Amino acid sequence: MARYAGASCRQCRREGTKLFLKGTRCLTEKCAVERRGYPPGQHGQSGGARGRKASGYAKQLREKQKVKRIYGLTEKQFRNTFDRISREQGVKGTNLLVALETRLDNVVFRMGFAANRKQARQLVRHGHIEVNGGKVDIPSFHVKPGMEVRVTQASKELVPVKLALEFARAARP
Repeated sequence: MARYAGASCRQCRREGTKLFLKGTRCLTEKCAVERRGYPPGQHGQSGGARGRKASGYAKQLREKQKVKRIYGLTEKQFRNTFDRISREQGVKGTNLLVALETRLDNVVFRMGFAANRKQARQLVRHGHIEVNGGKVDIPSFHVKPGMEVRVTQASKELVPVKLALEFARAARP
């Protein structure tokens, strides 16, 4: 599958808000959204579409793109997730966010094992994560309540994991 490998800060600038794709860098003054508050590209500074009022469709599209970029999904993955939750009872928007938050790569990020979702996805794909004692290397794995997610014993010594855990401990009150 095609994963976006371009500049992460460009995506934040396009959406006009911090998406926290770079982890701790987004918390510093080096964040591209703070340095350059205009969209990327040739016509970013000149205003372009920024000056005009966005239509209802444009607003919906920007929100969808923002969610896709935050969670690092392709259009097909996002569409399949939406189609799956559309068959469930309840509010579709809430169900979609629940489905995205319970993906294994997002759970690993939320637990503080990785500095950002891309790093969490890589940890999962490289087999550094166990769920209920068994190795799982599928980032889209659906984590249910009560499941035990942990870093494998051998992977606890990895530098990125140690740094992320230290940062997570320091960020907690």
